[in-house]
Amino acid sequence: MKKKISIFMLLALSFACNTQKVKTELKQQPQKTTLFQVPDLPSTITFAGNKINLEDEDIRERLDREVLTNVYLQSATSQIIKKTHRWFPLVEKILKEEKIPEDFKYLAVIESALNEQAISPVGAQGFWQFMPFTAKEYQLEISPEVDERLDVVKSTQAACKYLRKAYVQFNDWCLAAASYNRGVGGILDDLEWQKATNYFDMEQNHETGRYVYRILALKLILENQHAYGFSIPNSQKYNPIKSQKFLISSTIKNLSEWSLSKGYNFKILKKLNPWILKTKLTIKNKKYTLLLPDRKEKIRPYSYYN
Repeated sequence: MKKKISIFMLLALSFACNTQKVKTELKQQPQKTTLFQVPDLPSTITFAGNKINLEDEDIRERLDREVLTNVYLQSATSQIIKKTHRWFPLVEKILKEEKIPEDFKYLAVIESALNEQAISPVGAQGFWQFMPFTAKEYQLEISPEVDERLDVVKSTQAACKYLRKAYVQFNDWCLAAASYNRGVGGILDDLEWQKATNYFDMEQNHETGRYVYRILALKLILENQHAYGFSIPNSQKYNPIKSQKFLISSTIKNLSEWSLSKGYNFKILKKLNPWILKTKLTIKNKKYTLLLPDRKEKIRPYSYYN
């Protein structure tokens, strides 16, 4: 019995020595690793043509938080970068037509991550996350068959109307942006009781207090992608989809049959027209424009490729 115990102890000691040897060897040969370092924040940043001073430590910390949050959510931010290649040209065009600063495209990014079918827990939907009552105020149709909050063109135009109206009220684009989250009335109340004149001097609720900083953070990252560790070639980004338009002036009882008659299918129809809610489109006092891919686009029924 003693002999067996002695053998066991020798084996255990031998194992411990070998383990220690391995550990020692690892210490003697440390592996070199390169860690990604987020760039220092600049001393100023522009938004909507205005220079924002970033020297204040509190402002820098708030912006740094939003930069870090988005840089280290690599999968989500990478997908946003891919989507900007598709959607920014269209959004920029509408912003220019509506005389809204181009930087407001980043507001759409933080609202929906450029997901035209995004839905919030409180019922806001689309690129610009309109609530139902606000959508109707800006002439976006919401009915059993149609939700124009999901129409990128019409919802962007509606967002521009809101922002232009807010700017007239504040004469400040940062406050106009904050009001998109808080509401014009809420921002006016906060300015009055805090005796403030700008967004950066106001104490806000958690969401509005982060809102403009989130816009600025996405602007920094998307305009300096390589510096923030993103290197996505154009070949991997989502291209704009060239489309053909069909003006619909009479009821379509079966949208699946209609799309098949055009050489496509209902899935493809929904991809380009996410505002369609049902399998039919009833025409009463209004016409609609349906989009289908241009014939040269590689968006076809699967059987086309076989």
